[in-house]
Amino acid sequence: MKKFKNKLFYINTLFLYLILVFIFSILTLMFVDTHTNSFLISNFAANRTGSSDILEVIIDDYSIQEYKWPWAKDKFADLLDYFHEYGKPKVIGLDIMMSTIDENKPADMKFLRQVSKMDNLVSAFLPEVQQANSDEKILKVFKKNYSLDADVKNVVFPQYYNGIINTADKVFDYTKNYGSVKIKEEENSGYLFDAINIIKIGDSYYPSLALKMYLLSNSTNSVLIDDYYITIPKTGLKLPYRLDNNGTNTSIRYYENLSYANRESDYSHPNVSAYKILETYYALKSGITPETAPELYKSNKYIDPIYFKDKVVLIGQNISGPAADVLKTPIAKLHPGVDIQATAFNNLQDSYFLHYVGFSASFAIFIILSILAFIFVLRCKFIKGLLSILLIDICFLLFVFLMAYAKGVIFTYSVPLVCQFVTIVFGYSFKFITENRNKEKIKQAMGKYLSQDIMKNVVSNIDDLKLGGKRAVVTVLFSDIRGFTSLSEKMSAEEVSVILNEYFAEMEPIITKYNGVINKFIGDAVMAIFGEPIQDINHPQNAVKCAYEMLKKVEYLREKWLFEGKPKIEIGVGINTGEVFIGNIGTETRMEYTVIGDTVNLASRIESYNKVYKTNLLVSSSTYEHITDIADVIKISEVQIRGKAKKMNIYEVLRIDLKK
Repeated sequence: MKKFKNKLFYINTLFLYLILVFIFSILTLMFVDTHTNSFLISNFAANRTGSSDILEVIIDDYSIQEYKWPWAKDKFADLLDYFHEYGKPKVIGLDIMMSTIDENKPADMKFLRQVSKMDNLVSAFLPEVQQANSDEKILKVFKKNYSLDADVKNVVFPQYYNGIINTADKVFDYTKNYGSVKIKEEENSGYLFDAINIIKIGDSYYPSLALKMYLLSNSTNSVLIDDYYITIPKTGLKLPYRLDNNGTNTSIRYYENLSYANRESDYSHPNVSAYKILETYYALKSGITPETAPELYKSNKYIDPIYFKDKVVLIGQNISGPAADVLKTPIAKLHPGVDIQATAFNNLQDSYFLHYVGFSASFAIFIILSILAFIFVLRCKFIKGLLSILLIDICFLLFVFLMAYAKGVIFTYSVPLVCQFVTIVFGYSFKFITENRNKEKIKQAMGKYLSQDIMKNVVSNIDDLKLGGKRAVVTVLFSDIRGFTSLSEKMSAEEVSVILNEYFAEMEPIITKYNGVINKFIGDAVMAIFGEPIQDINHPQNAVKCAYEMLKKVEYLREKWLFEGKPKIEIGVGINTGEVFIGNIGTETRMEYTVIGDTVNLASRIESYNKVYKTNLLVSSSTYEHITDIADVIKISEVQIRGKAKKMNIYEVLRIDLKK
């Protein structure tokens, strides 16, 4: 039964531990993990500067102050014409949604005509979950003109998107290239970790703005999608991804923010205000060129078009207020969307990605850290155990930081560490409970060898055990079975042990009842102490009452044993009250809690006179002084006690009033 209870205890403990680990894992993943991943990315993985060949043109606050916002479409046309006629970049990404086009407005038509001239321009679109905003005609044209040449192997995309947002079919007659600017922020933290590279609308596949720019810059539209990678056959690029309802997601590896005048910028790539581009465009149109007015271009009043030659350009806006196109990322709370697009393109160009360690590896790390923690908790002292665990965790974190910095490998370290913390707390709790259980078992076991009261005294001073003690006035009781030696010679050892065990079992509760403590069993004799370690001012009276009740119990046992065919027994009791030394004696490695002194010796010798005077209960004069009002006694005068020079009086107790 005990084995079953122990087994059940360990099973329940393990079950509780697993429940706690599961709960804390979920809570950590929900509320902590994204923040720790963000810390890892911003401080270690984002350790490279963005390419200087990727340039950003920002419609910023300065631009809209000089040219009233919202801009008419012809202003965008002028911006694009600068790059078409003068800048000559390799590819341009327009990270601005042109959701409404009015063919009756000259400015809108100017914009469309400008777009139609630019084979290297990629415009932005947004997919729509519902098809309400896109009729079949629009979707057919969109599929024909802008879908990828995708070879999809063993991958089933969810049918999530069914249309595109606010796009007039007339635009398709002018626009050559489209890329999705759909984003997915983390629900709990709001961080943007992933770029959505490919989405599916109907039965066709469409690239993101960054991916389309990459494909266009490499003169291809073909992709191969298998279980783990998006492969660009022409360039050999292998793009790792994860699939969900939104499409194929690849972790963005951000770059360091640029610094200007020892101050952090919001951008990780070189950028210029759209205002300067427009001012330069109008200057060029009026004949102010780098050749005719070199000082104006050298002073940075205008931007020399050669700056953009064969570069990659992204055009976006970063305006203060509700119109701001900013997102929360690991490297900036207000990260401009155009810079995020530039980062996504830069990742593709450099094949520079983050790689998240999967669940199996994180689970293995948790198991290893938790097992090590549990071993140190159980095997080591508290401080040493914690320091050992801390050292392991420091080594683990250094490894995590190094992998993020050198390889862009992101370990989910918050869950293993939190679960290890749960293990530590649980381990110390388990250790505390099991040690207390073991202590109780030891106390119960040792209580069979020592008095429970002595055991309590030892346990209460467990941290201060030492040799020594104190002097105290106590009452010492000795009891002995008459003629036990001759009885034992007529019986087997087993029969003797049965009689003694039953006798002692009946005596021990009586001694305890009267606040006595059994100091030791000496063969068939019992030595008990009253007054210490249990404090009792009436210890002489209680010792005599105890002896009187012991004699009554022996009468009962005698009749019982005679009926059972066992030998008749008699006991004698001697009691003395006086000063003793009580405490620990022995050595530092082996102690005994006992009493020593003449008082003890005298009690033993008084007991031996029961045989001489054919009595059962004798007390010393020092004990008699305390029991005169509860006992009837006979004085035995001038007894010569061995070891005493003078004779002394002892008293036989005949009757005791137990009620007093």
